[in-house]
Amino acid sequence: MNSPGVRPTAWIALAFAIGLAVIAMAAYAAMRGGGAAPSLIGGPFALTTGDGATLTDADVKGKPFLVFFGYTHCPDVCPTTLSQIADIDKRLPPGKSIRTLFVTVDPERDTPAVMKDYVSSFDPSIVGLTGDAPAIAKIEKAYRVYARKEQPTAGGDYAMSHSAVIYLMDAKGRFIEAFNTDRPPEESAKELAGYL
Repeated sequence: MNSPGVRPTAWIALAFAIGLAVIAMAAYAAMRGGGAAPSLIGGPFALTTGDGATLTDADVKGKPFLVFFGYTHCPDVCPTTLSQIADIDKRLPPGKSIRTLFVTVDPERDTPAVMKDYVSSFDPSIVGLTGDAPAIAKIEKAYRVYARKEQPTAGGDYAMSHSAVIYLMDAKGRFIEAFNTDRPPEESAKELAGYL
C-alpha cells in the first residue's frame, strides 16, 4: 500500500473494486444458470483458532455466518470493519448473534496467539483464524480474495494489500451476498436478523 506515487486510499479502492467485481461475476453466473447454482464463493477449509484448535467449514455450518479477510497489522480498514461488525452484532435481537470468521491474509505474522489477542478487542462472536501459507492460500482462492504482500520498509515492516469484502454465508456455507456495513448499524442488524 505504500508504493511511491500511489496513495493508500487508491489501493484500498482497487482492492474493494476487485472484490466487488468477483462477487458480481459470481452472482451473474448463478443467475444465468437459472435456479440454485452452486456458489462460486466459499468452500472447504481447515484453519487454526486462537486457542490452537482446528476449525473447519463443517464446524460453522448450521447457522449463517460472516467471513472477513484481513490482518492484525492493518492500520485502518480491518479494525474499522471488525468494530462495525461488533456493533451490528450487539444490535441483533436478544439471544441472536452471528459468528464472524476473521481470516488472516498474513500468516507469517498472525499466529494463533496474535489472532486471539487481536479479536479479543472487538466481540466474542468474532473468531480469528490463521494457518500455514498453503491453508491460507486455499481459503483465499475459495473466497476469491485478493491479497498481496507489499515491499518491506527499511525496518522490515510491510503492509498487505487485500480485498475488503464481508461475505455473508448461509447455514449451508453458501454465499448470500457481500454484506454492507456502510449504513446505520440498525439497518445492518435488521437485515442480518432476517437470516438468523
